[in-house]
Amino acid sequence: MEKTYEPFVDKLIELAIAEDIGDGDHTSLSSIPAGERGRMKLLVKQAGVLAGVEIAERVFRRLDPTVTFERILRDGDRVQPGDIAFYVEGSLIALLQSERVILNIMQRMSGVATQTAEYADALKGLKTKVLDTRKTTPGMRVLDKMAVKIGGGENHRIGLFDMILLKDNHIDFAGGIAKALAGARAYLKEKHKDLKIEIEVRTLEDIDEVFAAGGADRIMFDNFSVEQTRQAVKKVAGRAETESSGGITLENLRAYAECGVDYVSVGALTHQIKSLDMSLKAVE
Repeated sequence: MEKTYEPFVDKLIELAIAEDIGDGDHTSLSSIPAGERGRMKLLVKQAGVLAGVEIAERVFRRLDPTVTFERILRDGDRVQPGDIAFYVEGSLIALLQSERVILNIMQRMSGVATQTAEYADALKGLKTKVLDTRKTTPGMRVLDKMAVKIGGGENHRIGLFDMILLKDNHIDFAGGIAKALAGARAYLKEKHKDLKIEIEVRTLEDIDEVFAAGGADRIMFDNFSVEQTRQAVKKVAGRAETESSGGITLENLRAYAECGVDYVSVGALTHQIKSLDMSLKAVE
């Protein structure tokens, strides 16, 4: 797990457990003898890309540090109905308390990874990488971003803190491309920060303005047509990384990539997904 993810994952797990268990899992506490141990398996019920196994183990160990966790499959494995991802043995009450938290996490993460893999597969043979966005479920972003990586995509940025992205509103409020870029550079120098600067352009002429103002690390072509994108890549001529954004679908993804852009960002990777079906079952 990347170090950037660590603090967010720990907090997310704590919140997920707190909102589900509250002051106690009274169903399990009233029906299962304290100290009784049990064994469960994660059963996959739908084809896709598995994600969240590492997180599942962390949840189990959070509720029962003595669990025995046996991984059969790993994050990123392609799965089919009937596959078993892992076995876990430990306090039966802890296993039951973990069940819904783990399924909620793994089903969503696997759904994101599965959808990302479709986009990544569509780009095979090209240099272009598919990127996620900040269009994520509040509080779940770090797991969505992890799932995108597992599915073969790349993370654009985790949040507002790890990259400068000057979009249309920033540019308009700053007073134009030149002023926005100058302000970003001055800020980074003053704060002693080393962050990449990306800027959004809305026309081919905007690209000339960016380079006249000193350039940027990456230029985002916002809602450009395929033909405009081809012209934009030619105009940039390798002087900055390039990214296509807006209106990108699985159907037109490859056409944009064939224009030569380095990245294509797709919000649908995380905000238009279908969770993968799976269940935790008792092992006799």
